[in-house]
Amino acid sequence: MRIATHNVNSIRTRVDRVVDWLVRSNTDVLAMQEIKCKPDQFPYQKFEDAGYKITMHGLNQWNGVAFASRIEAEDVEIGFSGMPAFGKGGKDPIEEARALGATFNGVRLWSLYVPNGREVNDEHYHYKLEWLDRLAANTAEWVEHEPDQPLALMGDFNIAPLDTDVWDIDDFAGATHVSEPERQAFEAFEQIGLQDVVRPLVPQGYTYWDYQQLRFPRNEGMRIDFILGSEPFAERVTRAVIDRDERKGEAPSDHVPVVVDLTD
Repeated sequence: MRIATHNVNSIRTRVDRVVDWLVRSNTDVLAMQEIKCKPDQFPYQKFEDAGYKITMHGLNQWNGVAFASRIEAEDVEIGFSGMPAFGKGGKDPIEEARALGATFNGVRLWSLYVPNGREVNDEHYHYKLEWLDRLAANTAEWVEHEPDQPLALMGDFNIAPLDTDVWDIDDFAGATHVSEPERQAFEAFEQIGLQDVVRPLVPQGYTYWDYQQLRFPRNEGMRIDFILGSEPFAERVTRAVIDRDERKGEAPSDHVPVVVDLTD
C-alpha cells in the first residue's frame, strides 16, 4: 500500500495537479491538508473519475483536512478528544478543521494540520503547543489500547525538529517552528513510541519552500511535513520519497508530497 501526505494549499486551485500526481505516483491513500473549502465546494468529481473516494472535513476557506483513497475509509473520526479551539483576541473559540482520522485496510491514519504558531508568544503559538499536547495525550492512549494496530500521524506539523531541517538556522533565531517548546512537543511523539519513518530512508531534503524571495530556486526550504508511525507501522515501511519535483511547474503548492510504501 502506498500512502502519502501533502499540504495542497487549496484543493480547488490545485485539483488537476493533485489528481494527476495521484495517478502518476500510483498512490493508494493521500492525506491532504489546507484544502480550504467546505464539503459542498470540494471538487469530488475529478477524484472520482480517477478512481478515488474522498473523506474530508472542512468548515470554511481556511485549514481543512481530507483523504483521497482507492481503499474504503472506515472508522472515520473528525478531531480528537479534547482538541483545543481557537478564538482570536478573546472571540468565542472555534474548533478548527485540523484533524481527520480513518482506517484503511487495517492501517489507522490521521491527516493533521498543526497550527502555525505565527510568532513566539503570540496567542496562536500557545494554541499550537496546547493542540500538540492534546494530540500527544490522545496518541498515547491509542497506542496503549491498540498496540498492534499500525498507526501513523501524517501532515504539516509546522515544526522543524532539527537545525538541518531549515536552510540556515541562524535566520530563524527567535522564530517559531524551531523554538525549544515546539521541538519538545514534537519529541513527545517519539517518547510515546512513534518514529519519523521517512528520515531513515531520506535523511536530507525539505518539504516546504515559501513562494517569496526565490526560496525554491535557492533551495531555502524547511522540513515540516512528516509521517510519524507506530512500531507496527514502521516495521512495514519499505520505501520513502520526498517528491521535490512537485514544487516545480505551474501553480504548485508550497509543500510537496511525502510518500511511504508499506508491505501487506
